[in-house]
Amino acid sequence: MLAQARERGIVQIRINSKVANCIELENRLRHSYGVSDPIVVPTPPDPALLPQVIAAAAGQALSLRIRDGISVGVGWGRTLQLSLRSVTVRPVKGMSVVSLLGGLTRGSAINIYEMASRLAALYEAECFYIAAPVFTDTEATRDLLMRQSILEDAFTHARDVDAAFVSVGAVHKDATIFRIGLIGEDDLISLHQAGAVGDICGHWIDADGQLVDHPLNHRVIGLAPESLRDIDTVILPSGGLDKVPVLRAVLRLGVADVLITDEQTAAAILAEKP
Repeated sequence: MLAQARERGIVQIRINSKVANCIELENRLRHSYGVSDPIVVPTPPDPALLPQVIAAAAGQALSLRIRDGISVGVGWGRTLQLSLRSVTVRPVKGMSVVSLLGGLTRGSAINIYEMASRLAALYEAECFYIAAPVFTDTEATRDLLMRQSILEDAFTHARDVDAAFVSVGAVHKDATIFRIGLIGEDDLISLHQAGAVGDICGHWIDADGQLVDHPLNHRVIGLAPESLRDIDTVILPSGGLDKVPVLRAVLRLGVADVLITDEQTAAAILAEKP
């Protein structure tokens, strides 16, 4: 019964104290990469529990920033989806939720449409979608869609959000974007060849946080990474050693204000001099 209650978000687990090592890593991330509010949680003994641990902290971090009239932009991914279980629901007036990239053409718990609608439902907020696939079949199709007034309006809302809640993906077969079939093995090979270390908001970046020259970047419908710089608060929950290269790249890009990760990942990020 408790497991079912946790699944539904009725029962939540909070960690009210931190170990010294977590605090030290937070200070180092703040000093080395300029992250204004790093949050480092203990790495669980079971690696399978890592997404849940980070998601619990992410839900709390997002809850603390919810206020009347706020506009929250959301990305997609397993950690973000899990974090909604730990969000503290309370009455909020005039809140809106905005998707920051296109969605899937089929139902999925990690589809950004479901992510945005679930968060909006928790706070009875207005919800805005980018009504298009995250990747189009051709660059010409993307350009055509981006000229439509409905998408121009959607991206206006996306660029004007007060806070963004996004995650990152790695370039390997276990990545969510590969497992759900958005990209194939040929794409993985060519992304590696192009120097990609991962994606943020569907855009593939290199080790310095710059967009790589790859066809997927010419077919993506989503808020560009550099646009995140203009958003007041960007919350980025992610962890795991496979995410270290892309997390380091995003930190070099300078768009993450609240980084939520675990001890092992934080230490690996800091192992290389910024």
